[in-house]
Amino acid sequence: MKLFRFDQQVGRKIERFDSAHATISRIMQTPGPVHIGCIHLDASGVVGYHPAVVSQLFLVVSGEGWVRGEEEERIPIAAGQAAFWIAGEGHESGTEKGMVALVIEGEGLDPDSFMPLLQV
Repeated sequence: MKLFRFDQQVGRKIERFDSAHATISRIMQTPGPVHIGCIHLDASGVVGYHPAVVSQLFLVVSGEGWVRGEEEERIPIAAGQAAFWIAGEGHESGTEKGMVALVIEGEGLDPDSFMPLLQV
């Protein structure tokens, strides 16, 4: 057995797109172009508005915050919930109190096949 870290201290700061108080810890890249990471947002943290390079699944594992797509409205999100943006879709996420999310990015992601939709 091997033990690994993906906590905030081993991550790198996210500074692009006017992001603040945000860190990403790399977890894995698969042979097919899929990247997995963990985003740590401190209180008042934000990953600024930008287009998704590829489809992105944002899975909140602790805390709460908000997400948005190309519309201006911020949608509340909390642990156990996920947001999905398609390639090219503008998006942003943030929190007042702190939030941790696993992020899976890649072509061919299809969360509709596995997860029930959240009713908002």
